[in-house]
Amino acid sequence: MVIALLCIAIWIPSFITQNVDVAYRNPVTPLYNLVADILDFWPYAMLLFAFFLNAFEVLFFNSILASNQIINKVNTLGAVVFLLVMNLTMEQTTFYPVLFASVFLLMFIHTLFSIYQTPRPELYLLNAGFYLSLASMCWFPSLLLAVWGIIALGIIQKGSLRLHLIPFIGLLLPYFFYFSMHFLMGDLLPRLHAYVDFFNNIELSISGFTLFKAGLLIFLLLVVAMPLLTPRNYSFEKTISVRTKVTMTILLLFFGVFMLLLERNPMQTGVLFITLSILFSYELAYLDGLRWSNVTFVVFLLAVLAFHYYPLFA
Repeated sequence: MVIALLCIAIWIPSFITQNVDVAYRNPVTPLYNLVADILDFWPYAMLLFAFFLNAFEVLFFNSILASNQIINKVNTLGAVVFLLVMNLTMEQTTFYPVLFASVFLLMFIHTLFSIYQTPRPELYLLNAGFYLSLASMCWFPSLLLAVWGIIALGIIQKGSLRLHLIPFIGLLLPYFFYFSMHFLMGDLLPRLHAYVDFFNNIELSISGFTLFKAGLLIFLLLVVAMPLLTPRNYSFEKTISVRTKVTMTILLLFFGVFMLLLERNPMQTGVLFITLSILFSYELAYLDGLRWSNVTFVVFLLAVLAFHYYPLFA
């Protein structure tokens, strides 16, 4: 109930201001475009879809952490952290490509975590490639995480050449059907040109960073790095399984930081925020004593609410 009320409180300003921008559509994000076209008849339809999508991701994220022992199984800490980190400002409480892609990115991350615990990972690997492909159809730079997946397979010692080929089959399947459909419709070449243009126009830029956004992101990174500075305050899980998944997540953090430079608005680059949510939840779950975790939660919550409600009165 508290999580539901928090979610509503955070999203109310977006509903008041009709916080929708339909200019995000891109020829290389067909799945996002399809849903945006369906919901385009009414701004509140997009906001309602985004709100319920975000709420689902909050609960799904918590279940992923619990099933992988990153937090306690009866703990809702992950849900609260994910809700706050993924909705820091009003720029994130709207329908944008990375929000939609995050559903499939969470499935992709969870599948790679699950591979560590199974002796026959072939089906998991196929699913991982399939989920990443769907994520890229919502936000195309998601494909970069295929590199993270290959490195992660080496970390969990599932790195044979045969296993590396399976995810690429899953990755190519949705695109095979997508391009086959456009071939039958007679407009395949324009679609291919759109992808070529995307690669030709890729550029790394910091133009989307304001002083506030840069400061906020640096602060979050410093908070996540806190256990390195004060390790005596934490009693982390010692099992190899959990430590391996945390190592994979730390590696993903570097990809998340790099991908900030690929998006016109760094606050809408969900890979970094998903990674920060995992690490932050893990650290809070194993922090000795409740006093600092409670203080952190209250300050964090008040800051997020201020970021959302201040524009209404500014």
